[in-house]
Amino acid sequence: MKFFGIKMDKRTFIRWKIYVDRARMYIGYISFVMIAFMFLNDLKDETIRNFLDENKWITYPVMMVFFVVFSLILGRFDTKLGLRKEEMRNAAVENPVTMEMLEHLRDIKAKLNERE
Repeated sequence: MKFFGIKMDKRTFIRWKIYVDRARMYIGYISFVMIAFMFLNDLKDETIRNFLDENKWITYPVMMVFFVVFSLILGRFDTKLGLRKEEMRNAAVENPVTMEMLEHLRDIKAKLNERE
């Protein structure tokens, strides 16, 4: 089936899902920057607010660098703890395709061991 000249099948929808997943990462970066600016704009303390307004060409870039450095530190901490590896391991165990591949590999290994 075609819709506006685009073939509508399972592969098309999977490809679109991958595009959306990839874009979601970049949208997360944009959200990060927007949250940082909202945080700086919502400060109610008058002395800090005046300082930010008078020096916005210096303070905003400095705060963005601070947020990026802080994010890098958090990411490094996450990596050192191995949370991502464990998350990927758990996702692989829950994935039936991955488990099927693992079973096939085990069968192949067992057959190779029998031949030796």
